[in-house]
Amino acid sequence: MHNLRVYMLSLWSMLLLAMPAAFAANPVEGGYANSLTGKVTDKNSNQGLPGATIYLPDLKLGATTDAQGNYIIKNVPKGRFLVEVHYIGYAAYTETVAINGATTKDFVLSETLIEKNEIVVTGVSLATSMKKTPTPVSIIRRDYLDDNISTNIIDAISKVPGVTQLSTGPAISKPFIRGLGYNRVVVVGDGIRQEGQQWGDEHGIEIDDYNVSRIEVLKGPASLVYGSDALAGVVNIVPPAPLPLGKIKGNVEANYQSNNGLMAYHADIAGNNNGISWSAFITQKQAHDYQNKYDGYVFNSRFNNTNYGATLGINKEWGFSHLSFTSFNQHLGLVEGERASDGTFIKPVVIDGEADEAPITNKDHRDYSMAVPKQQINHNKIVWDNSLYLNNGGRLGLTLGYQVNNRREYGDVLEPNKPELFLNLHTFNYAFKYYLPEMNGWQTTVGVNGMQQDNKNKGSEFLIPAYSLFDIGAFAVTSKTFNKLTLSGGVRFDNRSLHSKSLFLNEEEQPAPEGSAKFTAFNRNFSNVSASAGLSYEASDRVTLKFNVARGFRAPNIAELSANGVHEGTIKYEYGNQDLKPEVSTQADAGIDFNTQHVSITANVFYNYINNFIFSRKLVNSQGSDSIPAVDNDEGFAAFKFQQTNAHLYGGEVMVDIHPHPIDWLHFENTFSYVRATTANGTDSTRYLPNIPAGRWLSELKGKFKTVGKSPLRNAYIGLQMDLNMAQNNIFSAYQTETSTKGYTLLNAGLGTDFVNKQNKTLFSLHFAVNNITDEAYQNHLSRLKYAPVNEVTGRSGVFNMGRNFSVKLAIPIDFN
Repeated sequence: MHNLRVYMLSLWSMLLLAMPAAFAANPVEGGYANSLTGKVTDKNSNQGLPGATIYLPDLKLGATTDAQGNYIIKNVPKGRFLVEVHYIGYAAYTETVAINGATTKDFVLSETLIEKNEIVVTGVSLATSMKKTPTPVSIIRRDYLDDNISTNIIDAISKVPGVTQLSTGPAISKPFIRGLGYNRVVVVGDGIRQEGQQWGDEHGIEIDDYNVSRIEVLKGPASLVYGSDALAGVVNIVPPAPLPLGKIKGNVEANYQSNNGLMAYHADIAGNNNGISWSAFITQKQAHDYQNKYDGYVFNSRFNNTNYGATLGINKEWGFSHLSFTSFNQHLGLVEGERASDGTFIKPVVIDGEADEAPITNKDHRDYSMAVPKQQINHNKIVWDNSLYLNNGGRLGLTLGYQVNNRREYGDVLEPNKPELFLNLHTFNYAFKYYLPEMNGWQTTVGVNGMQQDNKNKGSEFLIPAYSLFDIGAFAVTSKTFNKLTLSGGVRFDNRSLHSKSLFLNEEEQPAPEGSAKFTAFNRNFSNVSASAGLSYEASDRVTLKFNVARGFRAPNIAELSANGVHEGTIKYEYGNQDLKPEVSTQADAGIDFNTQHVSITANVFYNYINNFIFSRKLVNSQGSDSIPAVDNDEGFAAFKFQQTNAHLYGGEVMVDIHPHPIDWLHFENTFSYVRATTANGTDSTRYLPNIPAGRWLSELKGKFKTVGKSPLRNAYIGLQMDLNMAQNNIFSAYQTETSTKGYTLLNAGLGTDFVNKQNKTLFSLHFAVNNITDEAYQNHLSRLKYAPVNEVTGRSGVFNMGRNFSVKLAIPIDFN
């Protein structure tokens, strides 16, 4: 594997050195021969739109219009590229433009509150419009993240239809798509798979929620481009694009949330000089314990983050080469939910040199420092993304990434800074793609990608063994548009080799050459074929029909195969199962989009059959009560073991968006999501799969105003949202693995605006919001804290979610030009 990495790096270095020479014969005075210029105007007034963005996603290149609406993009390769034009309050416009020499193209935009012309880059060969994508995709832009309260990046997208979060307090969220999560959802950041022990419940996604320009959520099997595992879909978190030539801009943001005293600060700066782009950012966030009506303050739900990163890139006619580095660093408490006889939470303390317990004080709850048990996550990632355009119209792409994930858990109050569990994961990601020249309208990409992993145990406690993994896959995807019909499809072959190492412990539970076996060595090899075929048909200007069939597979992860230990944050003792087989998914999707100027309706339904679905269930002893292993389990956690069954999942999402005429400022959106998941040949108690979200109805009434009279307010909004979550009684109740959850309704509200000067330049943006206005006490079905111990005073099981929460955000853009 080392030789492969050296060979790929050497090959690409030679290609990069040859790039300028490939286009040396085509320069012109003052720059390069190929450019795109034009004007962006309003359809009704024909006036230029200042500050509109023109972006070519395949080139990672763009521009903004000047005061008259004019733009220019230099250093553009020759060829046909999809262009997206975007301006707040207007429908995004997309068009494929042929660039050859000095090319001029004007764009005309129409005002709207209903957005359906977005560009999609996730799971496709080349960037394409949402209408031409057969699989359902949701797009979340930066302004949506600013308008809504969230405590982490997955919490920010959890209201997207079909998307939910499995949470362990406000700092820890994992994405679930249509009832499937963990390794079945591939998270992409900076163009590569995010790899950081994602099999675990008790830590989230190691990506900063401020260093984001947009998020694309693809629902359904999407393994063709990203490799195996993506049975549920892909969450693609896209960082900010390089600035236009000659620009230097920055941004300062701050956020305060009342419930847990969250304070967040962010600053970034970026520039582009003659095609050399650069950027840097830093984010700091801290919060004390959160509170709700039933539990009061929830002890040890505090957290803090310090994240930073930088990029350096070059964009020329031969293509681009971008190097990025990010560092995610988080400390967080782990909620165990233990209480005293009066119902108050207790904390571990040291009394006379011995470990003991004590009741919580008000000062403890407002403390921003971590208490044990606690966790520390450090994730460093470097990505080198390259694209070389060839004279035949094709393109070569190479993306290399290296990630180091350190996860430490501290549980000993006598030695609070000595990690007990310490997992050290190194991942090398690689992807080589060849984008073939367009042939008779077919756009085809072939490639090879995968990863190499190495995981070590550096602590005194052990949950999973040390292991090494090598993953490689080859794929081909293609698409073609026949007038109103777009066909898309592809095929992929994957092979994954896993080598797990043995570990022996002595009586003091320390590694020993001749002791009891904590883990036994084993080798597993998994391979399979994935495929997809779909169509999108624009039946009319208003109606688009979509259908897709896909097959994907997922190999069992290391925890499912070989876990053996206390999983602190999940309140479990987990056992793996080396006999597990790969999951194989076959899914069919069908959808319809109906769009007029004032109404938009989207409906998607799916059916997913999964062979050998893997899940964890509780074990019982011979008396029928919880099985509690004595070894390495002083807390008395119940035991769980991974097993398999065949599963059926079906459901869908419906969205109705109304923008009534002539009340042009009003926006009324309703979405409903539902998924049902059953096991094959299950009994009453084992009929349903665990961790399936309840049905959900979101209804939002929002007013949007481009201007507010003659005031300096621009792009103002005010909105009220109802978030209704149905009861979930379809549970895997065998052995009390899962408990039912009551329904609840939350009311949320928000308002915000940009403040501009006399030249119409934004001075700052201000956002106010409140979640859970009525301070409803509730437990989300996918909250792991609902399985915390019973409060003996109230008789209520577990810990409840966050109560009423006020938020204020301030963003100040800085233009250095």
